[in-house]
Amino acid sequence: MTTAFETVSSGRTPSPVEPLPHQLLAALGQHRMATTNQLHDLLRPGAARQTVSTPLNRLRREGLVDYTVLPQSNRSRAWFLTSEGARLTRDFPALRGRPPYPINSATAASLKTPHTLTVVRSHLAFVADARRRGDEHGHLDWTPEVSHPLSDGERIITDAVMHYTLIGEDQRTKLRAFVEVDRATMGSERLASKLIEYARLWSYEPQAVGRQRSRQPATPGAIWLRWYPVFPRVLFVLTGASKYVLDNRISDLQAMVAQHPLVGSLARQVAMGAAVLDDLEVQGASGDVWVPLAGGERRPWTEL
Repeated sequence: MTTAFETVSSGRTPSPVEPLPHQLLAALGQHRMATTNQLHDLLRPGAARQTVSTPLNRLRREGLVDYTVLPQSNRSRAWFLTSEGARLTRDFPALRGRPPYPINSATAASLKTPHTLTVVRSHLAFVADARRRGDEHGHLDWTPEVSHPLSDGERIITDAVMHYTLIGEDQRTKLRAFVEVDRATMGSERLASKLIEYARLWSYEPQAVGRQRSRQPATPGAIWLRWYPVFPRVLFVLTGASKYVLDNRISDLQAMVAQHPLVGSLARQVAMGAAVLDDLEVQGASGDVWVPLAGGERRPWTEL
C-alpha cells in the first residue's frame, strides 16, 4: 500500500482498549468544551447515552470536569476541564504542547460556549462523513486554536487544524486543512481579511538578524514548513444566518481572492473553499457543497 502525503492522521474511531474516562479527558483537553451529545457522537456513536454520561458524572465528582447548562436547551450540559483536570491531562501524549486554558467557572464557560461548540459541531460533520466513507479522522485529528507566527511579531490563530486520511483501494492520501468557523458575528469584510493572514503565513520567510546570521543561518523556506509538508487547504464553514446572508459572505471571500494580489497568488497554489454547516450535516462533508474561492462549481472539499 502506498501513501500520498499531504498530512498525518490517526485512527478512524477511538480504541476501546483505552479507558473511556481517559478519552473523555483527552477530548475535552483537545476541544476545550463539548456537550454530552457531542462527546457521545465523537467517542461512542451507537452506544446508549449513559455510556458517556455516567463516566462524565464520575469525573465531575472527582473534580476533574465540570459543566455549564446551555440556555434554552432542555438543560443540556456543556462539559469542560477544571484546573485540576487540565493539570492532569497536560502530560497526555496526545495533548503535549497544547496550552491547557482551564475554565475556572460555569460563568466563564458560558462565554465560550457558542463558538467553541460550533467548532466541535463542524468537526463532528467530518467525523460522521469519515465513518460513512471508511476514511481516517478521529477525535484527536482536529486541533482547535492553533497559533502560527507572522511577520512583525503578529500571529494568526486558526479555529482548527484538521488531519484527514482518505482511504482508497491501494493508497492512503493524507490531507490537512486550516478550518475557519464563521457564525456571522463579525463583519463580512473582517471575515474575508482572514484570507490575507493566511496569505501572509504562506509567504512569510523569517530572516536571521544581527550576530545570529553568521553563527546559525535561518532554515531556508517559508515558516509553515516547520510544521507541514505542504501548505494546508483553507476551509471556511459558515452558519448563524440565512442562506442569502451566508451566500453573500462566501461571495465576499471570493472577491478577496480576486482583488488581493497576495491572496490571489495563494489561491493559485492552495485549495480554498467555503460551505454552509447545515449542508455539511445534511449532505455530508465530502458532498458537492464546497464553493471554490477561486471560482468554479461546488464540489467535495477533497477536490477543491
